Amino acid sequence: MPKLILVRHGQSQWNLENRFTGWWDVDLTEKGVAEAKAAGRLMKEKGVLPTACFTSLQTRAIKTLNLALEEAGRLWLPVTKDWRLNERHYGGLTGLNKQETREKHGDEQVHIWRRSFDTPPPPMEPGSQYDPGADPRYDGIDVPNTESLKLTIERVLPYWESDILPVLASGETVIISAHGNSLRALVKHLSNISDEDITGLEIPTGQPIIYDFDDNMVPGERYYLKDS
Repeated sequence: MPKLILVRHGQSQWNLENRFTGWWDVDLTEKGVAEAKAAGRLMKEKGVLPTACFTSLQTRAIKTLNLALEEAGRLWLPVTKDWRLNERHYGGLTGLNKQETREKHGDEQVHIWRRSFDTPPPPMEPGSQYDPGADPRYDGIDVPNTESLKLTIERVLPYWESDILPVLASGETVIISAHGNSLRALVKHLSNISDEDITGLEIPTGQPIIYDFDDNMVPGERYYLKDS
């Protein structure tokens, strides 16, 4: 049966520093590397081995995938990378410390920016040091200047439908190594979570989430691989 593995990248340097990251490209911490390797060992131990791989264009997700595949003995698999699996763009919050932002704007406003379904953060100012627009990996892409979860879903789900779902439907075991919000977009869709309830869902780093699909490509209940 088709099986989907979702893995949020291991802890990044800006996760550790409690900063809004979004599209800015930061690396994994030592803990993040360990989390990625542990995910790969768990897949091998449980016999859940991917046969097709998708990830974003961001280093932390790509490295997490590579480290997990290496531990699982699957580093030889081809990998498809696409910007539509990138993290949500945090706009003008990118690079800011989350606690300092709360102190400046208030807990309620920051909670709305972080967790509301359709309210994006303030847009990134032109010329910001964290603007990824000049990055060659985004040549030809209309880089957003901010995104809500709703806007993130509007790029993730069409890519899921057009590129990932057909591979899954052919019987492959697909792994997607991505980010908290691009994965929340998928989980919302696959588990039919309401706009209100998705605001409370947190995707932990480095913990593989599994969906088993039936013959009609209907997903079952999601579960953590460690609990299987």
